[in-house]
Amino acid sequence: MSLRADYDVWHERVYESDPKHEDAGSPWYQLVREEIGAVQGLRVLEVACGRGGFVSELMRGGAHVTGCDFSYSALRVARERLAGESGPAEARLIQGDAQKLPFACDTFDVVVSCETIEHVPDAHAALGEMCRVARPGGKLFLTTPNYANLMGLYDLYARFKHPERKDEQPFDRRQWFPQIREYVRSGGWTILRTDGAVHQMPIVPGRNPILLPGLEANRLIRRLLSPFASHYFVIAEKRSAG
Repeated sequence: MSLRADYDVWHERVYESDPKHEDAGSPWYQLVREEIGAVQGLRVLEVACGRGGFVSELMRGGAHVTGCDFSYSALRVARERLAGESGPAEARLIQGDAQKLPFACDTFDVVVSCETIEHVPDAHAALGEMCRVARPGGKLFLTTPNYANLMGLYDLYARFKHPERKDEQPFDRRQWFPQIREYVRSGGWTILRTDGAVHQMPIVPGRNPILLPGLEANRLIRRLLSPFASHYFVIAEKRSAG
């Protein structure tokens, strides 16, 4: 099977396990929601839009939004959801690879990419493509897992302890925040600021980690501790020509 076909199967399985799940309720979307501001009239691209929850929200906010995903199965669900939605602007859904986006240069005011680049074989190509399709001065709102924390150490332990264990998704890269920053900068973006979400500590093997919600509530502390968050958030701007 191809990687795209693997992701079709994965999206079908996730959707069938909980058809009413609201993917836009994830903590990484909350980070974007806090920072993106008013989107009315903006041309917004969400790369790897999945089953379309945030696309729908952006449309209701008045954005001219395009959702792009590798998976036909994810887009099928997204189209079904959007069919019952309406807003002051339009939304469209396009099948495409983040490493070679099917859009013209300098098209979008904003690019959103949540929990995506860790599932792309060539993260440098994906960030370069996101930059290419953004207009000069356009913004990037990107989240991705970060393993520079206790959960990362636990992941190493679990891989050593259970070498036969497979990842939930077909392709999943381990990375930490300096690598993430390098991916973004090499793609042509200037990093404006960073943040993070989901601070947690593994205590007992085989048990759920302890969450630290108090850190999420204080934005200043959250930003200071962003290099150790489970999900790293980067806000960046496309460098102007010349």
